[in-house]
Amino acid sequence: MKPYRFIISGGGTGGHIYPAIAIANELKKRYANSEFLFVGAKDRMEMEKVPQEGYEIIGLWISGLQRKLTLKNLLFPLKLLSSILRSRRILRTFKPDVAIGTGGYASAPLLRVASNKGIPCLIQEQNSYAGMTNKWLSNKAKSICVAYDGMEQFFPANKIQLTGNPVRQDLLDIHHKRDEAISFFKLNKDRKTLLVLGGSLGAKRVNQLIQEKLPFFRSLGIQLIWQCGKLYVDTYKQYQEDTVHVHDFLNRMDLAYAASDFIISRAGALSVSELCLVGKPVLFIPSPNVAEDHQTKNAMAISEKNAALLIKEQELDQLFEKRFTELYRSEEKQQLLSKNIKELGRPNATKDILIEIEKLLG
Repeated sequence: MKPYRFIISGGGTGGHIYPAIAIANELKKRYANSEFLFVGAKDRMEMEKVPQEGYEIIGLWISGLQRKLTLKNLLFPLKLLSSILRSRRILRTFKPDVAIGTGGYASAPLLRVASNKGIPCLIQEQNSYAGMTNKWLSNKAKSICVAYDGMEQFFPANKIQLTGNPVRQDLLDIHHKRDEAISFFKLNKDRKTLLVLGGSLGAKRVNQLIQEKLPFFRSLGIQLIWQCGKLYVDTYKQYQEDTVHVHDFLNRMDLAYAASDFIISRAGALSVSELCLVGKPVLFIPSPNVAEDHQTKNAMAISEKNAALLIKEQELDQLFEKRFTELYRSEEKQQLLSKNIKELGRPNATKDILIEIEKLLG
């Protein structure tokens, strides 16, 4: 089989980086002798995460535009020009067969230059509200892989492929792991378990809510796996007890999902895609502090299909106990949410994206 050269760019956040790595891993399995090069933004997390996965990465001097006048904004034209010139050199040296972008600052200059050179480009959009970079690249891309319906409002309809988001494959069959999960987290098998997810750093308002509601959860007889994040673990580890298990980070997400009966989560694109595969009752509390409020839009895309509950941060004090109690006491509601969210899962997303990449290889 002919070896190919794949150049991949995506970064700034895990939501852009991990899909890029998942796509590269699947390509490597299929095209074992091929070469891979990642392009990221200097000083962003991809410069650490990508080499940990065994891939070479080059960093561009690039950042996003700030919403107010700052020194960074004044430097932006210089950074963009620098990144375009560097991208030209990278592409001239590496000579890729396909360029793949998963969003983030660095993918903008790289894929723009690649498309101008006639290199076929594919972009993958994780969110229900498209990011600025992918919108800017969409007219030049040959194929656009998305995770939500209705993306014609952002992209040319004839280029869109509904594939879903690449997610970890160990989530595809978690149900037989329940006994292992109960043992791993030292849980009581006779109690219902609530899993609380706030991301690797943690979610301030979600953590405040959980701490405030610990007496409420005790009154229901619920035990918690509470992932509070590394920024907050020193604040909340004091609440550790037999029925409250506090973690800064969860290394075995498959077991955390397997142990859970209910899940409270932010609504980042990859979290939503994972939860669709997991198929448990979910209550989304979207972060309001992200670009274009895309977490709320992600959560609404699920809740409007009666596949999850959604409470905005400003509504938590008024609605949380009532909505959670209703869910806890209604097995019918639990089963309906589980069934509906599971139907939205796309377990073959990575393979479907590869089909689109292969079309570009000719």
